Amino acid sequence: MAAQITPPSSSSSSLAFSSEFNVWKPMRCCFFKWVSQVCPRIRPTNHFRIKSSNGHPLNAVSMQGGMDGSPLAKGINPEEQEEFFIDILDKEEALSTLSITVVGASGDLAKKKIFPALFALYYEDCLPKNFIVFGYARTKLTDEELRNIISTTLTCRIDKRENCKDKMEQFLKRCFYHSGEYNSEENFAELDSKLKKKEAGKLSNRLFYLSIPPNIFVDVVRCASMMASSANGWTRVIVEKPFGRDSESSAELTRCLKKYLTEDQIFRIDHYLGKELVENLSVLRFSNLIFEPLWSRNYIRNVQFIFSEDFGTEGRGGYFDNYGIIRDIMQNHLLQILALFAMETPVSLDAEDIRNEKVKVLRSMKPLELEDVIIGQYKGHNKGGRAYPGYTDDSTVPKNSITPTFAAAALFINNARWDGVPFLMKAGKALHRKRAEIRVQFRHVPGNLYKRNFGTDLDKATNELVLRVQPDEAIYLKINNKVPGLGMRLDRSDLNLLYRARYPTEIPDAYERLLLDAIAGERRLFIRSDELNAAWSLFTPLLKELEAKKIAPELYPYGSRGPVGAHYLAAKYNVRWGDLGGEDD
Repeated sequence: MAAQITPPSSSSSSLAFSSEFNVWKPMRCCFFKWVSQVCPRIRPTNHFRIKSSNGHPLNAVSMQGGMDGSPLAKGINPEEQEEFFIDILDKEEALSTLSITVVGASGDLAKKKIFPALFALYYEDCLPKNFIVFGYARTKLTDEELRNIISTTLTCRIDKRENCKDKMEQFLKRCFYHSGEYNSEENFAELDSKLKKKEAGKLSNRLFYLSIPPNIFVDVVRCASMMASSANGWTRVIVEKPFGRDSESSAELTRCLKKYLTEDQIFRIDHYLGKELVENLSVLRFSNLIFEPLWSRNYIRNVQFIFSEDFGTEGRGGYFDNYGIIRDIMQNHLLQILALFAMETPVSLDAEDIRNEKVKVLRSMKPLELEDVIIGQYKGHNKGGRAYPGYTDDSTVPKNSITPTFAAAALFINNARWDGVPFLMKAGKALHRKRAEIRVQFRHVPGNLYKRNFGTDLDKATNELVLRVQPDEAIYLKINNKVPGLGMRLDRSDLNLLYRARYPTEIPDAYERLLLDAIAGERRLFIRSDELNAAWSLFTPLLKELEAKKIAPELYPYGSRGPVGAHYLAAKYNVRWGDLGGEDD
């Protein structure tokens, strides 16, 4: 793979240029064929020999077009070749560094998710030998104070190895802090000086994680671009949701970011795409012959995407009230999962091929209409002798707020595969239990010989495939089965793959996978700008109508199953929500 050196345009910054001029890529392109694990056991600390989450070697081409048959490789047996390559890679790695800057390091997301995920990657030897982590925020902290804060959130949860304490100490020694304003070029220049001092003249690759409110994204990107981008390696920026509030604000945010970054440098993160069961969705469909022929309107009656939390805003209402459940959950998490579920078979596992198919799905969707949406808001409720507050009882929420904490919607895809199939979404806070799942309900069996055994409730005879994203990750298929005995009594049973029973190793957090992919330059699990535009185009007209008409949400008790209107919406399309049964349904 030849290096691409693209001169910057007159409007481009040095940041855009540095991402294209990746000096180390062609040097390493021949050394990856023997890689077989995400974090290899052979000299695992070398990041450039790991695979990204699509199973492809990072920044690599096959040996067929590389070293095989070259004068350098002739006469060397496989064992010697491997040692030879490792020696070269180690020398190259010694000349490069990875610098990760967490902007907004004093916030909850950084403390609870980002730093623990980075430590988990270090713990599993998935980071390069030379790496450093810088925290950046307005809060005045010393390096040691940051380390003390981080140390309270680090756990050796993967495999619980004996060297946990030593690993923590080694990781914390690589963590540093710089205090500064988010719009100060001078402060970012000071950060750049500290980074350069730690990088010690090596080839520098820099990753900025923006764990900050969206209204200061552009200021940070501008300052990082002008004052703290890598001069000789790549620079990438991870941007957290929300990506605007509607089509217009999202487009404006993208336009402003692209003044300083190329599209390939922007990694819009949706952590749900990094969850294990969402990752497994395409594997389940495209690598199992029994599912792909059924994956269409011919056999599927409806698909449900359900997200529920068993707690309210709890002091975070100030943020939530500005966005609501539709923007916070449905427009990103659930819609992204829907696109992955419904897309056609991509040409390859390449990021662009997969994202192309997702965009086609989003562009094929019927515009959302108000009559196909139900909104709700939780109210105070007494249960078991305990009083649960309502949404507007939160001191950070306006007393007259009509922001929905619950929404249900029926969506349709106007293409040959899915024409007429309702895709139902449901998301809410302060519901009866915490869950996130995909439920695929198949059509009734034509002329079912055992119809009388089910009585009038044909839904009991319906096969259903369930992918439980959280908690207790599982995949199970509901089938009809004869109960042992002399009579003919039928029962609905589960063919169940419970992850914790089948795979004893704890599942890595979604942020670990996404950080690893961002470091690798693998964009498959990140959102492209046209994909974001298509998603907002679907929801923006609905959101504007809801706000213009000031439609009041239906109230539901804290800890209930949500508004009654959600059940009427499902019934409108002859559907029953799949989570209405027992705890395991």
